[in-house]
Amino acid sequence: MKPVVTFGEVMMRLTPPGFQRIFQAHSFEVKYAGAEANVAASLARYGIPNQFVTRLPDSDIGEACLGYLRQHGIGVDFIARGGSRLGIYFLESGAVHRGSKVIYDRAHSAIAEIEPGMIDWRAVLAGAAWFHWTGITPALSAGAAAVCLEGARTAREMGVTVSCDLNYRAKLWQWGKTPGEVMPDLVAQCDVVIGNEEDADRVFGIKAPQADVIGGKVDAESYIYVLQEMIRRFPNIKMVATTLRGSISASHNTWSAVLMVKGEDGAQTVYTGPSYDITHIVDRVGGGDSFMGGLIYALHRYDDKQRALDFAVAASCLKHTIPGDFNLVSVAEVEKLMGGDASGRVSR
Repeated sequence: MKPVVTFGEVMMRLTPPGFQRIFQAHSFEVKYAGAEANVAASLARYGIPNQFVTRLPDSDIGEACLGYLRQHGIGVDFIARGGSRLGIYFLESGAVHRGSKVIYDRAHSAIAEIEPGMIDWRAVLAGAAWFHWTGITPALSAGAAAVCLEGARTAREMGVTVSCDLNYRAKLWQWGKTPGEVMPDLVAQCDVVIGNEEDADRVFGIKAPQADVIGGKVDAESYIYVLQEMIRRFPNIKMVATTLRGSISASHNTWSAVLMVKGEDGAQTVYTGPSYDITHIVDRVGGGDSFMGGLIYALHRYDDKQRALDFAVAASCLKHTIPGDFNLVSVAEVEKLMGGDASGRVSR
């Protein structure tokens, strides 16, 4: 299969052990993560060739990050070097009725100071099947937004499928423009888009009418309008999906998704994924990225769009059982859950 290219920031993730609060911690667990790297990690686990494009400082920290990415099968051939620092984020893992907390320390990171022309996108995308980015990248800086647009436009010109996860992050849009000013040109390049109701609302002002959560379960029908409106506003979109999270507590969520596919005649077909009741969450960070990684893989493997959606939802359900941002599961494990085996029995 042709490789999938992802582009964005990778950071050092620092987490207090267990469920300690940050002010309790005397040590932090170190991992490396970022939305687009998380997608690449999923694809690597599924046997899909991939290249993750970013900019890392030419330092021991940059080398440690490169080693971590390589360890998980992520392609690093086109990573640019330069800048003075790697971004950091601190994660305080919530439990029961105390939500998780994220604190960013990523100002002036190497990728935030990237500039147009630093990435040879034609070389990166030569022979690629897919290019993926998220709304986190253009939120970092004017330069990151410009380079992301370079990549998306080049991919579209070269006939490479382009996808994005809207991934609205209010804390990041600080460089002078709003997502409403930046994101339309980027999303206009996309064939596949995912997000949730908050992303569509905050980025494009698209609200889900009568959207609510009853007993922890989200009414999927409430979000059909959001999907239809995304397709109406961006004619290049062929598929759009929204993940559906019902938050009962920090430790107990329901999880599903809806996929809308636009046919060649413009007709829209809606697929609804299975709903999982996740009662003991280990780590929910990276859940949306694991859905995207699962969807990219499944759209390549299955002709049946319903089965592709079911795979993505099952994959992202399993992510909630794994510490760290990466979804370290196999195709066989996902397909086992898809088949109805949620017993969690020991495999001997």
